[in-house]
Amino acid sequence: MEKPQITQAMINAYDEYTHLSLDRRAFMRTLTALSGSAAAAAAIAPLLAANSAQAEIIPEDDARVKTEDVTYSGAGGDMKGYLVRPADAAGKLPAVIVIHENRGLNPHIKDVARRMALEGFVALAPDFLSPAGGTPADEDKAREMIGALDGKQTVDNAVATVTYLEGNDLTTGKAGAIGFCWGGGMVNKLAVASPDLKAGVAYYGAQPPAEDVPKIKAALLLQYAGLDDRINAGIDAYKKALTDNGKDFTIQIYEGVNHAFNNDTSAARYDKKAADLAWSRTVEFLKAKVV
Repeated sequence: MEKPQITQAMINAYDEYTHLSLDRRAFMRTLTALSGSAAAAAAIAPLLAANSAQAEIIPEDDARVKTEDVTYSGAGGDMKGYLVRPADAAGKLPAVIVIHENRGLNPHIKDVARRMALEGFVALAPDFLSPAGGTPADEDKAREMIGALDGKQTVDNAVATVTYLEGNDLTTGKAGAIGFCWGGGMVNKLAVASPDLKAGVAYYGAQPPAEDVPKIKAALLLQYAGLDDRINAGIDAYKKALTDNGKDFTIQIYEGVNHAFNNDTSAARYDKKAADLAWSRTVEFLKAKVV
């Protein structure tokens, strides 16, 4: 059987399903109409979604890293997270918070944390669904739970994560953050809320209101997908506010790629060339700014 053809309209429908107004039934109806049959839609849907079986680039038992599950104080309750550091680390290292998408703390994000550790950081991937009992295996359920989180408490939990890493004996007391999709938006919110955050890398993340930009102290690397009209609609206003307030920021737009282009578990949207370039820029930026 030939590999199904995936169009931009199908990718846009999936983005609407995972972020906006379509439920699963409506999404499959739309996909059926776009693909021509229910059978084709059933074959295409898994290619649009993330495949957790493809999550491991750096295996959890890789001898180059040390991993542990941690619990720390959040805003009104415990936060849980996945902490990774290089196994051969000599002395303290700068820290990076790895903030998940709207699927919660899943195997892919844990793998990204391991990748970050191998770049010479103490990486912590918090589970922002900790107040709701933690990330479930069901991605649709996780998205529902993300949508039900208390917004202020979630930002406060991100600030608490910075505080935890500042006081962690493994770190230099300096912390940056990297986030994807929902997590990219959270990086922007954290930059507004935490004067201690040294640097933030937001992958295709929603922008904060312009009036909040003066509060930002962190240096920012803002990475966007050229085909991501929904998120990109906010770039110009954010850029103007950052410029007008003299902030340290860089915007990179990767033309011809989709929202979630960095997620290598999503066959349809992942773009290796853009992902590799964005990652190299991310690592270079964090090494320069989290000092």
